[in-house]
Amino acid sequence: MMPDRFNIRVYMLILNQNSELLLSDEILAGRHCTKFPGGGLEFGEGTIDCAKREALEELGQSVEVMEHVYTTDFYLQSSFRKMDQVLSIYYRAELKGAPQFREAKKPFDFQSFEEGEESFRWKKLSEIELRELTFPADRKALEVFREVGRERGRRSIENR
Repeated sequence: MMPDRFNIRVYMLILNQNSELLLSDEILAGRHCTKFPGGGLEFGEGTIDCAKREALEELGQSVEVMEHVYTTDFYLQSSFRKMDQVLSIYYRAELKGAPQFREAKKPFDFQSFEEGEESFRWKKLSEIELRELTFPADRKALEVFREVGRERGRRSIENR
């Protein structure tokens, strides 16, 4: 069965001053999922505007979108709508100010366990295992994000 439409998703990789990455735990289609904050692109919206809107909707605060990190470069069928081909775009972003959202201390720290419920938690970038992330595109984006960070670190050491 070949997909007949695209589903474009925009996500944010938000790293804090403690080298922790923000993870989103959600209940989607009755499934517990761990992913990055973000969501679907709306018609008439640019990808950076989408990231900013999703931050306001999900986190309740603004972000500064810093740079593009990764766009899926492989075929990905939607886990939820088999007729959708997913294209995911990832940006590094920074919170504007201190976190305004409830910071969970453990995975799936929900208050009601209802469909669509979300909780956000920080986890050390170095401690996140790829298998913790539910979606293949998120796992690839994390790999790319780590490699970009290692490359920056190497260049910084070489320029001293």
